[in-house]
Amino acid sequence: MVNLKAKPYNLSDTDIAWVKETIAKMSDEEKVGQLFFQLTASQEEDYLRELMDKYHLGGCRYNGMPGEKVLQQNKILQKYAKIPVFIACNPEKGGDGVCPDGTTVGAGIKVGATGKTEYARAMGLVSGAQIAATGCNMAFAPVVDILYNHECEEVLSRSFGNDHERVALMGKAYMDGLHQTEGVAATAKHFPGNGQDYRDAHISNNVNSFDHDQWMATYGHVYKTLIDAGLDAIMGGHILMPNLMNDVKPGIRPEEILPATLCYEIMTTLLRDELGFNGMVVTDASHMVGMTNRMKRKEMLPLSINAGCDMFLFFNDPDEDYNTMLEAYRNGVISEERMEEALTRILGLKAKMGLNKKSKEKLCPTGDDLQTILHNPEYKAYAPAISRDAITLVKNLDKDVLPLSPEKTKRIMIVPIKGAENPLMALATMAMGGGMQRKTPAEKLKERLEEKGFEVRIYESPIDKIKAMMARGEKPSLNLYFAGKHAISDFVAEQDLVISLFDVMNGHPTFGLSKGGGEIPWYVHELPVIGISVNKPTMLADCPMLRTYINAYDSADYTMDALVDALVTGDFRGIDPIDSFCGMWDTRI
Repeated sequence: MVNLKAKPYNLSDTDIAWVKETIAKMSDEEKVGQLFFQLTASQEEDYLRELMDKYHLGGCRYNGMPGEKVLQQNKILQKYAKIPVFIACNPEKGGDGVCPDGTTVGAGIKVGATGKTEYARAMGLVSGAQIAATGCNMAFAPVVDILYNHECEEVLSRSFGNDHERVALMGKAYMDGLHQTEGVAATAKHFPGNGQDYRDAHISNNVNSFDHDQWMATYGHVYKTLIDAGLDAIMGGHILMPNLMNDVKPGIRPEEILPATLCYEIMTTLLRDELGFNGMVVTDASHMVGMTNRMKRKEMLPLSINAGCDMFLFFNDPDEDYNTMLEAYRNGVISEERMEEALTRILGLKAKMGLNKKSKEKLCPTGDDLQTILHNPEYKAYAPAISRDAITLVKNLDKDVLPLSPEKTKRIMIVPIKGAENPLMALATMAMGGGMQRKTPAEKLKERLEEKGFEVRIYESPIDKIKAMMARGEKPSLNLYFAGKHAISDFVAEQDLVISLFDVMNGHPTFGLSKGGGEIPWYVHELPVIGISVNKPTMLADCPMLRTYINAYDSADYTMDALVDALVTGDFRGIDPIDSFCGMWDTRI
């Protein structure tokens, strides 16, 4: 059972009495409601009141909206909650995961590239302050997955890297920073560990292939580091562990192997018994196919609780899911002992956060200093510093190319290379009436290089020229595509250096595939070429011929400033946090 005097709770006798007395007074409906986190779909008071009155929710999460609206929503939620509610957000990069007007610090992989735990601590510090300022109280962070597979895009930019010791230290530093704000809980994810399978659990299975001993030495080390330091909660991932399960249950049939969130041997035996985790566990989102493809939903909901998860993340249909769990409890599928254990962890964490000691009016701040906290200059200074220390020179075979100078390579052509369009981003842009016209990474880079004395042009591919003609209502000339080739001597004479600028978020680059066009850097032995990624850091897998390659991790203005400074000084401070060569021999030559 649960030890409320031990980490992470460390409760007084008075607080323990509150937990026990509160559970004893709860109806069946109230007990079941505490097991659920729900994603709010509206900020209307009647809707939020119904969530609390009808479903007695233990926790809520919300989609992005300005900090003022987050605070307003949270005041309403706490107003109608009989038991104070967890209100969680995803501050994986800093306060911008609390609300869009929060402060970005940096993606996990970018912070990992600096090698400095003080930056991970800053991520937690900023996140905690801005979480509390908006009336939230729980971070679904840090991300402590280990990136072993460069094709694992689900956590590629979110992980601190591929070294378990670095991930452990960075994750603990984030948690320590978060805990500087009183009453904010950390939820490390995604247990037992993502980063091996290229598939995304949102749409498929996801496998962690380590056996028991391998896992304990790597992912287990990460989680034990955080647990020993007082980790509040863990988010269980929908991750299959076939080799570990064969160690635990020799002869287990493949169809019997379940994702961690439905597996007692992982969520209880491994996490509770072996690692000694005494805190609260919440599942990852229950709409993810890695969870839903294993059995009927009616069976899945109670099994997640019986496996060792204390809270279930998101209704599908509120009435249906709530009544399914209620029926399972009343029918004994979820035992009284298991229900009490889960509720003790949930309420124990709420007591540890001090929620039981506050009046409803005090559970959220007044908001008088909200804008001051969201726009704190000290918080905003972290991101530029991280950019300076993160820019990573991964590959440098042509030693005379860097640093750049107008005397050596005055005329530069930038070749923008994009990836597939993100459908959610496209929909969001359409919903906002087309969105604001922002400068592209290529335009930002061009401006900064020109300030340094270079002559810069942005390459326009034959395909882009055809699209432009069509946009003007002109009949396109397909000869632009088929007649892309011209003499190598002419191509070389037009510029002194080429920058292949990758702005690819997911998937692979979408090259125009023109006949002899400039999109693909076939010309690396004809003139100097530098590949720079301002997003996904694994572009060498697609362009192994690049002889000079740099990861900048994003295209924020301060990052582009740091990038150009590094290009002209040769001062690259970042250390590759993953294997940016992607495990391929040909990317190194």
